[in-house]
Amino acid sequence: MGNIIAVAESMTGGGLCRAITSLPGVSKIFEYGFITYSDKAKQQILGVKKATLDKYTAVSAEVALEMAVGVKKLTGADIAVSVTGEAGPESATDKPIGTVFVAINETSYEFHFDGERDEIRRQCVEKIMELIYDIADS
Repeated sequence: MGNIIAVAESMTGGGLCRAITSLPGVSKIFEYGFITYSDKAKQQILGVKKATLDKYTAVSAEVALEMAVGVKKLTGADIAVSVTGEAGPESATDKPIGTVFVAINETSYEFHFDGERDEIRRQCVEKIMELIYDIADS
């Protein structure tokens, strides 16, 4: 791994940054982590458009992509990662609990995890770490 990584998290609330920073030597490649939990933070920090949030909700591939593009613009990272989703216990959107959207640079992924809130968030972080490894190694 020699690529610079930056992250914008919503539903994982810092869990992804924690997983990344638990790796020895990661300070050579991990530079930025943003927790943009609210729509306001997504707009103000990452430049997510209000129109995108209104049309698709925060839990969408479109918002995940705008988050990743925003973090890439802010940081110049080689690998810009974003995550947004519904961890529960209640859904704030029309998406079912366990629905997660991840974007890495200009590619989005949709996942559906089962379990309680913490289990969904844990599974999400594990999946994103796998994606990061795969992309960084290619």
